[in-house]
Order: sequence, then C-alpha cells, then structure tokens
Amino acid sequence: MIDAANNLADRVGVAAACRALRLPRSALYRDRAARRVCTLPLACVAAPARRPPLALSELESRVVLDVLNSPRFANCAPAAIHAQLLDEGRYVASVRTMYRLLQGCAAVRERRNQLRHPEYAKPELLAVVPNQVWSWDITKLKGPVRGTCFHLYVILDIFSRYVVGWMVAEQETAELAEQLIADTAAKEDIMPGTLTLHADRGSSMRSKPVATLLSDLGIVKSHSRPYVSDDNPYSEAQFKTMKYQPGFPARFGSLADARVHCATFFTWYNHEHRHDDA
Repeated sequence: MIDAANNLADRVGVAAACRALRLPRSALYRDRAARRVCTLPLACVAAPARRPPLALSELESRVVLDVLNSPRFANCAPAAIHAQLLDEGRYVASVRTMYRLLQGCAAVRERRNQLRHPEYAKPELLAVVPNQVWSWDITKLKGPVRGTCFHLYVILDIFSRYVVGWMVAEQETAELAEQLIADTAAKEDIMPGTLTLHADRGSSMRSKPVATLLSDLGIVKSHSRPYVSDDNPYSEAQFKTMKYQPGFPARFGSLADARVHCATFFTWYNHEHRHDDA
C-alpha cells in the first residue's frame, strides 16, 4: 500500500494519492523519512522542490512585470492594477503574485522617479574672538489682542553672547532685516571678510535683499539645514531666556511697550546675565 501511494503521489500529489487509497498522509511521510535515513546514513541531501502546477512560467512572469512597470501603472499599487484590469476583462495574475514578482526584482517601493533632497552638511562655525560669527533670528511677541503680534529681530555674537543689534517692528520683511544688519555692521565697524552671519532658512533670512547686502559688505552667510530645528541654537537659547523671565508679559500693549521692555531686557542680558560656556 505504501509503495503504491508513493508511486501515485509522484503523479497526482501526496494529498490526492492518500485520499484515493484511504491512507493517512502521516504514514506516507513517515515511510519516506525512514527510507531517506536508510539510504543516506552519512548525509542528507534535500530533494529539489517540486514546481507548483500553477506557477507562472518565465514568459508569463515577464508579461506581468511589463504590465506593472508600464507608464500607465507605474504609480499604482498592485491591488489597484488588479482591479483596473478586471474592470477591463483582463486577468494577468493575483495581487499576491504581483507583489511576489515585484519583491523578486526589489521593486516593492516607490517605483516613480522622485526628486531626492540633497544631503546638506551640518553647519559647524567656530568663533575664537568677538565679531567673528554672528547668529540672527526673528521671533514673535504677542500684541494687545488675540491674533496680533510684533516681530523682534535679534543679532547675537556667538563668542560673547552679546546682542549686537535688535529691533522690534510690526512686520517681518526682508527690507527691515537688511536695514538692521547694515546698521549693526556699521556700528561694530565690521571689515569685509572677517564675519560670518548664521541664520535659519526663513524667508527673510534667504531673501535676495539680505543676500545682496551681505555680498556687498563682504559677510559670509550661513544657513541651517532644511527641516532641522537645532542648527541655530544660540539665537533660540536667547529667545528662551527672554521669554522665560518672570517679568515677561503675556501680551504687549503696544509697539512702544514692546520696545521699552526689550531695551530693559537686553541691557540686563548684555551686562548682568551670566551666560553658559557650553
């Protein structure tokens, strides 16, 4: 009975042969395992896997891959492709087979040509003397009513943490930033080629008027990496010191009120506050 089942299983499969002869499959598997042990006492060679009867041929696999990678379906998931082809009365393969073929050629990913962001180097600026590297940024100060605010521009020397220039305005514009940088550079008597100005990638920081001014003054510009929040730490730390002061108001009554408060704060910040050396 076992021999007949083995012979029949080679032609119709184990399940069909055992069902036809009313023989448990476990008995057939035990017999085959015993024969392998008897015939190969020193080594066990795995038998080649039997090709599934419904497996796609190489030509059929190529046809499916051509459909998946065609311009029409390059941006579609296999499930969507399968559904669209069925609507047209066409069947090429199951969704699972599509995924298996794509996996085999390492294509289970975004198959469209995508614009890749370039790798930006982390800015590393070293200041060993004052007026060698400045950092600047803009923050908002809440106005008298909800929805209104004033804009505080601050330029900071990262060597001494001294605020070399600041301004409070009703708007954030490139022209105001240009004016503040020019006035501060003139006040500090900055010579061309001696200063680097670092900022994040805000619209005012990357504006054409500011870039033109820095080029005219011989100031090297530096910017934070895109989508990175910790590349301008000195300006951010200064804003935190300001806004976490016990006397910092929840709202400012007017532009003049904000300017008076900032004047008092920056005098304390520059001459009394002890900065961290880290």
